Amino acid sequence: MEMENNSSDIFYGKIILFGEYGIIFDSMALTIPFTHFHGELSFDNTYNRYKYTDYDFARNSNAQLESFSVYLKKILDEGQLEVDFDFNNFIRDLDKGLYFESSIPQGFGLGSSGALIAALYNHYTANKIQGGRSVTKAETLELKKIFSTMESFFHGKSSGIDPLNSYIQFPLLIKSKTDIETVGIPRNKINGDSAIFLINSGKPSKTEPLVNLFLEKCADPGYSKVITDEFIPLNNACIQNLIDGDMEPFFNNLSRLSALQHEYFQPMIPTSFLPIWKEGLDTGTFNLKLCGSGGGGYLLGFTKNLTQTQEYFHAKDMEVVTVYKSAR
Repeated sequence: MEMENNSSDIFYGKIILFGEYGIIFDSMALTIPFTHFHGELSFDNTYNRYKYTDYDFARNSNAQLESFSVYLKKILDEGQLEVDFDFNNFIRDLDKGLYFESSIPQGFGLGSSGALIAALYNHYTANKIQGGRSVTKAETLELKKIFSTMESFFHGKSSGIDPLNSYIQFPLLIKSKTDIETVGIPRNKINGDSAIFLINSGKPSKTEPLVNLFLEKCADPGYSKVITDEFIPLNNACIQNLIDGDMEPFFNNLSRLSALQHEYFQPMIPTSFLPIWKEGLDTGTFNLKLCGSGGGGYLLGFTKNLTQTQEYFHAKDMEVVTVYKSAR
């Protein structure tokens, strides 16, 4: 299979708008593909002399894929991955310098490994399930199972949601572990100077230790009660409000969710951002929440006043990356 440069081979990063941690307890979740960051399989300039890229990055990516190939062969041989994956061709391409040309930062909660898995499945699997909005619920669950097994190499355990979102390339509403569907978000209801944005914490994060910490904290009945009785209902309400276009209750519930995370998820929030998070709550200018597991990476923000929010973060030498802005 020769690499071709076309849009169907490009896979995007993802943003989990709502559902981080709560999804462990089967809460709802809402994820969107984020086209600002993307990646595609390619060959370094040892094979393609007209390829100009960061050579060290390409070689490191190739080495990572070599390690992944050992895991992949194991799960294929043991029957854990029931797909017609052309492993021999994959190995031949690795020898030619195959790597993942990607602008998705690793360890920042934006689905870098998910996009890679989606690209590998797309390129090397025969009789693959086609992505896009027409994918059925049964096919979605089958893809999720496949991607979960493949991506577990990178995280120890994977839900499969990141590569699923990258592969289907539409917003996904996860109602439960067995009920996932593509969904539209009514942008025309998000008006004024409203926006969804990202703030870079400046350091990468690791998902597995933070998830383990969360599970340890949930062993405390008091903490667990907050998660089930407050956090998950607020999370689900925000998702439903956003999908329905009910923006006033959305921002009200979002503010409560942000305050709850500031109080109960402090180990997942970079220390330097705790006062900024609190200032957003106190002034009402913006609300921050975790973007994935936290601990670093990006933080997710929502505001009704993007101009004022940009001025605030600019004064702190922090860039606001706008994910969505209303057309006014």
